[in-house]
Amino acid sequence: MMRSLALLLGAALLPLSACAQTTPPLADAAWNATRFADRPAIAMGAAWYPEHWPEERWETDLQLMRAAGFNTVRVGEFAWSSLEPEEGRFTFDWLDSAIDLAHRHGMMVVVGTPSAAPPAWLTAKYPDTLRVDEDGSRAGHGGRRHFSFASQRYRDMAGRIAGEMARRYGKHPAVVGWQIDNEIGPPSFDAEAVARWHAFLAQRYGTIDELNDRWTTQYWSQHYNSFDQIPLHSRGQHNPGLLLDFKHWTTATWTDFVQDQARVIRAAADPRQFVTTNTMFWNAGFDHFALHDGLDIAAWDKYLEEGRADWPDTAANHDLVRGYKNRNFWLMETQAGRADWGRINRALDPGQVREMAWQAVGHGANGVLYWQWRNAAGGQEQYYGSLLGQDGQPAPIYREIAQASAELTGAAPLLADTYPAAQVAMIFSYDSRWAIDIQPHHRDFAPIRQFTDYYRPLRAQAQGVEVVSPDADIARFPLVVAPSLNVLTGEQAAHLERYVRGGGHLVLGPRSGMKDDANALWPQRQPGPLAELLGARVAQFYALDEPVGITGTYGTDQVAIWAEELVPEAADLAVLATYTDPGGWLDGKPAVVSRPLGAGRITYVGAWLGQAAMARIATDLLRQEGIAPVVPDAHPDLEIAVRQGAGKRVLIAINHGAEARPLALPPGARAEGGDWTNGSLAAHGVAWFRLGDGE
Repeated sequence: MMRSLALLLGAALLPLSACAQTTPPLADAAWNATRFADRPAIAMGAAWYPEHWPEERWETDLQLMRAAGFNTVRVGEFAWSSLEPEEGRFTFDWLDSAIDLAHRHGMMVVVGTPSAAPPAWLTAKYPDTLRVDEDGSRAGHGGRRHFSFASQRYRDMAGRIAGEMARRYGKHPAVVGWQIDNEIGPPSFDAEAVARWHAFLAQRYGTIDELNDRWTTQYWSQHYNSFDQIPLHSRGQHNPGLLLDFKHWTTATWTDFVQDQARVIRAAADPRQFVTTNTMFWNAGFDHFALHDGLDIAAWDKYLEEGRADWPDTAANHDLVRGYKNRNFWLMETQAGRADWGRINRALDPGQVREMAWQAVGHGANGVLYWQWRNAAGGQEQYYGSLLGQDGQPAPIYREIAQASAELTGAAPLLADTYPAAQVAMIFSYDSRWAIDIQPHHRDFAPIRQFTDYYRPLRAQAQGVEVVSPDADIARFPLVVAPSLNVLTGEQAAHLERYVRGGGHLVLGPRSGMKDDANALWPQRQPGPLAELLGARVAQFYALDEPVGITGTYGTDQVAIWAEELVPEAADLAVLATYTDPGGWLDGKPAVVSRPLGAGRITYVGAWLGQAAMARIATDLLRQEGIAPVVPDAHPDLEIAVRQGAGKRVLIAINHGAEARPLALPPGARAEGGDWTNGSLAAHGVAWFRLGDGE
């Protein structure tokens, strides 16, 4: 039965993305794989589904896992029908045996709560728990994630089985952590969701007059007399404030859904057991900073759709995931060779699976788990890569994964209590991403592509970048770059101004400071509440169908997609680049400006720069702030990462290319293992080195 609006108004809808993220101290940034002092610092393993196989096979599986160097299994996240075959009748004996056997083999266990795939008895008896899509169609049984995240009945039933599991395994000596649900994401548009939507808006705005004012509902006669008149939509030609608040509501609803289970787990579990959930690459379904605020660590699932790695893109997403908590994370799933949902599910080249494991660790992963251990005989994912074939024998990728596992578990004492080193931070704003996606104004203005365009040269040249929320503590970074901070609150602007006046260098990209958190234009022109600090404003912005020239400090190049005309207003503002657009609006107008403020500086880049200009501006920014790479002049195929902490500094070098590349080590570096010989790193090779004292 649908709960009343009054009850929902009291629901624990958690804060929006604009609220400050709780940032742990740097001493807590390393974490290690678990909070258990006697467990390995690096977790290596796989998703294991013992319910798919006869119990007499389990011993063989665990022996093969140990032979592969694994020390961890994840279990249970899709096992609801095996754990509760009928309502209220729990059958945990098989999972008891599996976890006990894993423990006898020295394995750590992560237990997944099974709410991603409800059993048939539940959806048949309670069809109101099924998700309703925006077109009004109700999901059917047989897939996964077909439940409504707004259904109180479903939350109660998911919380009940999570609680039963926590009471049973919350003190088990093998269990080190919990994964809530699996790859959450799809919203629902059922009647209960609509009621939660109205309650959320009432909580957010207080009065309907405030909402009308913030959304500018005079436009197209959208004025509302009460919250229950407001439709629930995620797309289409609707008010920009409504569409952005849909994302805020989705964030709050998913956060509340996850916390429902987190609370029952923590009530029964050893406090050293971590609680997390696993998210997906570049997922835009909710604000991940806000959702992770109440979790212990972040974890995510990385797959390459067509087996072609773009290492900076993966690196950027690793850094984003680490930024959710400013703390080391787990790669909860990654492919054992190939996926099965792309157009062409190409296997990774020999050596690339090992590369991906070391890359994750270089960016702060303290756990790497493969999906999956063995192909199931049936089911929708029969074609996915796995360590064992359907015959139970090792697949060709098993040997490479075993090598990576042996290396990483062997290096665990060296990597323990360390975290990625970086002097550059990049701000990732979900509100800004959503606002631009809602109104791109140019078909090619893709926020993720723009973010990674900035990230690539900064990461390659600085060899360390942290990705943070707009509210994170950034005082320790000499350089902070916000590629398109389209949505900017007054509080965030004040936070950034304090950073600049405190001696930091803030770099803003195009479309910055256009909107507030209700997706309304600021009354002052870009960059909105930072215009006075910048000492310049954007006179006009232009979506480009053809490239426009640019010249200045960073040489001569072309810009595409987007360009803004900047108008200097402060006497101490320097124009670093201007447009060359004969006969056009932009000809001779400032494109890039910079202003010193005491020991700090603010720079505004008003155009989508080409790769060459982006690389030159990165070089100049890093030079200004005295940020130098650990390995100068590294080949573009080489990824260099440094982890530091506990008096150690560890350099990890990865060659993502198909040819050997020279690798000149910094003075005092000592090789600890890998493929570095005679000053060269082998094709698809990995090597790691001790650099000396750390922080």
